[in-house]
Amino acid sequence: MAARKISSSGRPATTALRTRLLPTTVVGSYPVPEWLERLKTDFYQRRISAQHLNEIHEVAIKAALKDQELTGLDIVSDGELRRDNDIDYLLTRIPGIDIPHRAKTDYYDYYDAALPRPLPEPEGVGLGLAADFAFTREQTERPIKFSFTGPFSLSRRIRNAGYADSADLVRALARWLNAEAHALAAAGADLLQIDEPFLAGYPEAVDLAIEAVNIVTEGVGASWALHVCYGNRYSRPLWEGHYDFLFPAVLDARIDQLVLEFARKGPGDLRLFRQHAWDRRVGLGVIDVKSADVESADLVAARIRRALEFVPADRLVINPDCGLRHLPAEVARAKLRAMVAGAAQVRQEQRSGESPDRVASAPADPSSAGANGSAAAAGQAGLRPLGNKEGASR
Repeated sequence: MAARKISSSGRPATTALRTRLLPTTVVGSYPVPEWLERLKTDFYQRRISAQHLNEIHEVAIKAALKDQELTGLDIVSDGELRRDNDIDYLLTRIPGIDIPHRAKTDYYDYYDAALPRPLPEPEGVGLGLAADFAFTREQTERPIKFSFTGPFSLSRRIRNAGYADSADLVRALARWLNAEAHALAAAGADLLQIDEPFLAGYPEAVDLAIEAVNIVTEGVGASWALHVCYGNRYSRPLWEGHYDFLFPAVLDARIDQLVLEFARKGPGDLRLFRQHAWDRRVGLGVIDVKSADVESADLVAARIRRALEFVPADRLVINPDCGLRHLPAEVARAKLRAMVAGAAQVRQEQRSGESPDRVASAPADPSSAGANGSAAAAGQAGLRPLGNKEGASR
């Protein structure tokens, strides 16, 4: 299915995608400072009020936006800094989902959520994402990507007693997200992204997940991206494998861009875009977010050039593999600067008509060793180890 035609008039993110060669952006999340982690946990232990926490979130979002602007990114995000993890922020706002115990030992923990009966239809009840976008829009003149977790992944964290068929829960969640997407578009959001971090662990459910994606995007006047990764909890993948499972089902998705990880996993799955004649944009992961080793601009450029063998430059969007939440802020900034510089190298080559043969001189890419490339890179001198947040602060 071809990409949908979206008017770019008055829509900065859509315009950036259409007019900027190799635009740079993030996937969604941004590093959470230790002071914010402590204050989030204080809230769940009833040491600070919700109003105080909201003010703190606004300060953190402003700082994250300025960071992204200074690295030179073309399209920015709010860093998902209001969200404790990829699930709870939405589940707590959907009527009918039962979360009896709201206190947490650590803010990043998941709630124990249950559904005792079918969800009500989303009539006149918003989830608050449009207000989040509106705040972000007031803080920056850069185009904005706004992301949220998709219905399939949300369903994996709900104990379902409301539907005999779990697929009906996924569809019901998709209807709620569709209603919120309409509100986001009305607020001016023109680049929306659905994140499905759990899908790689359930490849047999890809048809259902794509059906639900199409429910979410139905009738919403925005450019849509779908991000599928292999998990990024505590800077570790939850699964390993290849993206073959997405095809051919994802060809029926009513989306404009597919955002995948390639820096950590290597370029092997790039072949799928040619094999299945993918004719829409690709969000190319060129930064390994599970390693604190900072890529060089030359390495980023080499990864982009490799992708150009399979996807034309005017359909590539340059981004990290996944969210930056677990990286130290100074490492994330350095990685983004390298990403912007590497994209600029290739952009200049494309505009000048250069076609340098750099295969022999290209820097060694640890991802070329396969899924364990990042582990091999971890032994290199100068690597700053990521902290393990399980049971202790980063």
